[in-house]
Amino acid sequence: MKTDELVAMLAANAAPVRRHAARRQWAAALLAGVLLGLVVMQLVFGARRDLMQVMGWPMFWVRLLVPLCIAAGAYLAVERLARPGARVGGGGLALLVVPVLFIWLLAAIVLASAPAGSRPALLMGQTWRTCTANIALVALPVFACAMIALKGLAPTRPAHAGAAAGALAGAVGAAIYALHCQEFEAPFLAIWYVLGISLPAALGALVGARLLRW
Repeated sequence: MKTDELVAMLAANAAPVRRHAARRQWAAALLAGVLLGLVVMQLVFGARRDLMQVMGWPMFWVRLLVPLCIAAGAYLAVERLARPGARVGGGGLALLVVPVLFIWLLAAIVLASAPAGSRPALLMGQTWRTCTANIALVALPVFACAMIALKGLAPTRPAHAGAAAGALAGAVGAAIYALHCQEFEAPFLAIWYVLGISLPAALGALVGARLLRW
């Protein structure tokens, strides 16, 4: 079937769409994904017992707000990519890139001012072997809910939309995992948290290219 014929057929059977239906769909998907992610985090890892105490530490908020800013940028990107022909705005791209550059810059400052012998510990922490996988695990519910939401919309660039959905899931997963994580050093976060967000984004590009085709 030619593209013009497909468009004509779809237009002939089109029904009125409720205003802001897509945003409500995204809100429901994100709410479900976040709640399920919190359940996974609590059941598998558990929140820190001293959470209220560490909330007074500046690096706790850095560790939480960096992924949340990335999540905001990823949401703006995927929400636009879910519409046919729409382009990602500069605001979404800035929210994706600036937090990563910030944590990398902070990590570079910390490493430059630290004694050479302590740098490996700053980079690896105690949980480098598991941190990235843990973030990805917590991100899975958000990933699944975001893909379901995208499948019900009309992305014309499925790989890009899938990557944005994966970045959204990874960033939300990192923010949720931060409620459990024992690591606070910027060099550690610059590597393993960024990697934990990047892996779902890469997976989203692969899955989206197949799942979101129409």
